[in-house]
Amino acid sequence: MNADKARIARQFIETIPHSRALGMQITEIGDGVAEITMPYDERFIGDPETRVIHGGAVSALMDTCGGAAVMSHPQSPAGTATIDLRIDYMRGATPGQAITARAECYHITRSVAFVRAQAFDDDRDRPVATASGAFTVEGS
Repeated sequence: MNADKARIARQFIETIPHSRALGMQITEIGDGVAEITMPYDERFIGDPETRVIHGGAVSALMDTCGGAAVMSHPQSPAGTATIDLRIDYMRGATPGQAITARAECYHITRSVAFVRAQAFDDDRDRPVATASGAFTVEGS
């Protein structure tokens, strides 16, 4: 992968205010694949009784990770924006555990990129959520 493209994608994701507020950290990026981890934070609990992180935080993580995967794809010329993102929540994330999203840009056209993603806590055998989405391919 082009090192400049990875660097630009990483810098872009790291400067998004909501990504910083949620504590997102890129752990892998390149050739249409991205992995981003979000630490457990009590500010983002959606259910005070179970202490499970709100689905909106998981959604933001998966959306950001999908965009990073598109930006790092070898055929993606520039930036991206979400067109459509479907998320299926499989289970609540385990309280106290970080959530990691992994996204792959598996197909790209002149104007649209297609992404699949999964989010996990420490149990990598059972996803917290899965997603599929379409993103713009800007600059083409």
